[in-house]
Amino acid sequence: MLSILSITGPIYLAVLIGYACTRLGLFAKADMRLFGKFVINLALPALLFNSLASRSLGEILNPSYMAAYALAGVLVIGLGLLANRWLARRSFSYASMFAMGMACPNSGFVGYPVALLTLGSSVAGVGLALNMMVENLLLIPLLLAFADLEGDKGQAWRVVLRTLKGLARNPMIIAIVAGLLASLAGWTPPPLIGRTVNLFAQASGALSLFVIGGSLAGQSLRGMGLPVLQITLGKLVLHPLIMLAVLTWGVPVADPQLRTAVLLTSAMPIMGIYTILSQRHGHEGISAAALLATTAASFFTLSGLLWWLRQLGWLA
Repeated sequence: MLSILSITGPIYLAVLIGYACTRLGLFAKADMRLFGKFVINLALPALLFNSLASRSLGEILNPSYMAAYALAGVLVIGLGLLANRWLARRSFSYASMFAMGMACPNSGFVGYPVALLTLGSSVAGVGLALNMMVENLLLIPLLLAFADLEGDKGQAWRVVLRTLKGLARNPMIIAIVAGLLASLAGWTPPPLIGRTVNLFAQASGALSLFVIGGSLAGQSLRGMGLPVLQITLGKLVLHPLIMLAVLTWGVPVADPQLRTAVLLTSAMPIMGIYTILSQRHGHEGISAAALLATTAASFFTLSGLLWWLRQLGWLA
């Protein structure tokens, strides 16, 4: 178990340092937004480009990985919507927010550092790129469209179109496309460019975890016990179980490292922009509490999952 804690310990210690620095006033919470913009707009795109440009297209595009990730995500979304919209009679926007918390992991800020320490930089980078494509092209547009079904029936499709248009300006999507094109063309960046990109890529791991911790400072779980508990169990327990079922009986992933990567991704806490996406419909309070709860609880659930995977021989 000590070997597992040597993996999860540094990750959550970096989160705790970000939290402590913000609570102690060394950094303002607004600074976390600036650091987050740096990670999203420069560090992670550089990482994605490096990971994709240095590998062949056949190594990158893994249809079974993307299909397994998409299928598990859609199944979890379906269960979240069913429980909240049609059984509990909640609003479309509430049901969508609830399902998003269960199905959308923090692939970049937490998932990549975990995969980096357990599986290595190549697998972690490719897995992150595949996750980003599924999340941005399928899961998030689907949830945003569903959230808007209470208004004008055409509004949902406008939200989807607006989301898809936004992808053209998303630095991470641009980096994925550029990396795929470089891989397809067999182009290797000259040392001046390659080393510069690598400098930015190396900043992504620690800073992303620091940002998560700082962003959680000052948030509270008060008065939101049951819904937060349900979202937390859905994200950290149900999602990995459904992913395991998909990998076992639905869409097997042949590459053992990528199979481990997609299962670990499903066990991550909620994505960092969860609260921002929930603000539009007034659900930022519960989404912030759920983000805090899943991030804290994932230290224990993720450590347990890593231990179990090591017993199964999925991890060295």
